[in-house]
Amino acid sequence: MGTFVPRGFREIAGLMHAAHDDILDALARHGIRFPDYPSFDQPGNPCGVAAAKAHPMQGILKYHGLADWQWRTAFMPSISVTNSAAYSITLVAFDPDLAEDEATIDGQRVTGRDLERIRHSLNAVRNLAAIRSHARVYSRNVVAGGALRAGKGLGTSASGSAALAMAAIAAALGTHAVHNARFVSAMSRLLAGSGCRSAAGGVALWMSYPGISHEDSFAVRLDTRDQLADLRLITIPLDSRIGLKTESAHADAPNSPLFKCWMRNRRDEVLRCIEAVMAGDWLTLAQMAEADSIVLHAVTMTGGVEKKLFAWEPENITLFRACNDLRAAGMPVYFSTDTGPTTVLLTHKQFSAQVMEHIRALGFDAAEGQIAPGAHLVTLEEAQAELGDLAGRVA
Repeated sequence: MGTFVPRGFREIAGLMHAAHDDILDALARHGIRFPDYPSFDQPGNPCGVAAAKAHPMQGILKYHGLADWQWRTAFMPSISVTNSAAYSITLVAFDPDLAEDEATIDGQRVTGRDLERIRHSLNAVRNLAAIRSHARVYSRNVVAGGALRAGKGLGTSASGSAALAMAAIAAALGTHAVHNARFVSAMSRLLAGSGCRSAAGGVALWMSYPGISHEDSFAVRLDTRDQLADLRLITIPLDSRIGLKTESAHADAPNSPLFKCWMRNRRDEVLRCIEAVMAGDWLTLAQMAEADSIVLHAVTMTGGVEKKLFAWEPENITLFRACNDLRAAGMPVYFSTDTGPTTVLLTHKQFSAQVMEHIRALGFDAAEGQIAPGAHLVTLEEAQAELGDLAGRVA
């Protein structure tokens, strides 16, 4: 069954569906395949417990706007790279005696809209498992060994979404269920859309268009031959002084006069990006990430009428000009920003030390990372070590 197509987007939805078919053809030509979406005919475990870990992603070809807010499908496909500079670790424990779902993130009890989004993901798993147990959720975001703050725009909502989905699936449906990467990726979309790419890992393509079915909107990893191992990701966390909420940007973006143009260009950009990944061409990916960062924020800044959403901070301009200066000096380095001001610089490993030195000389904290794997289960002992006594009480 297809998802919602917003008013005013029915015509372009057909164009994006055709683009989706072209993208599937390109993946098939390169031998990238994915399993069928599974079905479940046995009840799950109402007392299940499991833990998972996932890394945040940094956009190459970005997205904004949700065509279907319930299923969190996007207007267009997108591509990102998972970043080893940070991760989320999440434990889910179903308990038939629990009166309602509870969640704690980084030691803080979750309420309101954030808890509602977590419950939405849990409900999807409960429905498949035919269980009614509420769950305790404990999660922690870790950046560069705890040395740096997360900032806004690092992508921890994506890693948290992927870790939550995988842990909940393993707890309720069994560890065998997480072996279907398509299923885990699609379920990881339900809290934060980009979670589907964090679940896939590496350089991941999220397939989406207005009206796509839930089962067909998932991410696949493109760099299956380790062909981008030399790519380095230098993360500079920056806080948002305006208290930016990603959902506000999602709501505004489709109103931008630039939005449909952005959609129309996406097919060719995705196909070009796929070819670059297959060739191990990190430079093209980095250039595309920088160019689409600018487009993303142009869309964001033109989506509102009375209140324009300016997501960058003054520090961003300093970093963007630093990239120009470094390139003029012969060091290929390109910036990428997603919704918030946090900036990731993409470069080759032979230049990463020089880039780090330059950025720190400008007064910024920075952490070097590389391409990270997708979401994966961890033992309850590892979760306990990361989360403290909370995990011990439910293991």
